[in-house]
Amino acid sequence: MKMTPAGLLVFSSLLTRTLCVIAPQIPDFKIGDKKVINGPFWHEVFTETYEEHEEDLSTTTSEPLPFFEDDTSTSNLTAQLGSRVHLHCRVHDLGEKTISWVRRRGDELHLLSFGRHTYSADSRYSLAFEHPNDWRLLIQYVSDRDEGYYECQISTHPPLVRRVHLGVVVPKVEIVDERGRPLQDKFYKEGSIIELRCVVSEVPQPANQVNWKHGSRMLNYDTKRGGVSVKTEATSNGALSRLYIANANRNDSGNYTCSLADVATSAVSVHVLRGENPLAMQRGAASALSHPLASAVVLFIS
Repeated sequence: MKMTPAGLLVFSSLLTRTLCVIAPQIPDFKIGDKKVINGPFWHEVFTETYEEHEEDLSTTTSEPLPFFEDDTSTSNLTAQLGSRVHLHCRVHDLGEKTISWVRRRGDELHLLSFGRHTYSADSRYSLAFEHPNDWRLLIQYVSDRDEGYYECQISTHPPLVRRVHLGVVVPKVEIVDERGRPLQDKFYKEGSIIELRCVVSEVPQPANQVNWKHGSRMLNYDTKRGGVSVKTEATSNGALSRLYIANANRNDSGNYTCSLADVATSAVSVHVLRGENPLAMQRGAASALSHPLASAVVLFIS
């Protein structure tokens, strides 16, 4: 049947009145309720669940965010070759978050530790936690390849990062004469006092432990020969150590070394002479110094 415009208008009016009568009978939706709506104009049952998306601020408590005790800007740390060093990372209010240490090389990151576990294949690296909140990274037997950037990260989103730059210095050790010039050979007359001076420099902290050896024999605590003494004093960037041997004899000739741990060493060859003409030795020394290929500094001590 084809409906005329007048009929269509009447039908629309009746439909509108019917909806107005039915609509008030439908209960209001409440948050969290499950509703079933049955209506004469719907032949299907619609079921919807309305959930609350907004948090109740009155009952929600937020945990404090973790933060670094020290400045988050890049800190610089210097370590001596062969030493051990701690990279500090002090964190407050860590909560359930986790600390990790990574080594940065350009755009690459290499995991060293996660939580209290070490993941580096290099056994020199380890996590050395110190109560109450210092997640220290320990590096033992520092080498020059350890120099670079390290990052302490907190597992927030995004991660909180504190960066440390480790610099490695190589100490310098030299046996010198009275004028501070490096020595390779030194001559003494039998019965005189042997005095050798060793200068240690370019170390991050004053060094007190300087070892002297005659051949393979340690002289610092030597009591067998007698008349041997070692005096070492710290300087602003290292140490000055002096070796004294009283009443020199031919057995005191040989190779002497001055060393800072096992990191740096300097050596000198000592010659104790018996009955040689001092003037002749001085001429020999002058000849060696004037020769263009000479590499040793020769000195006679009367």
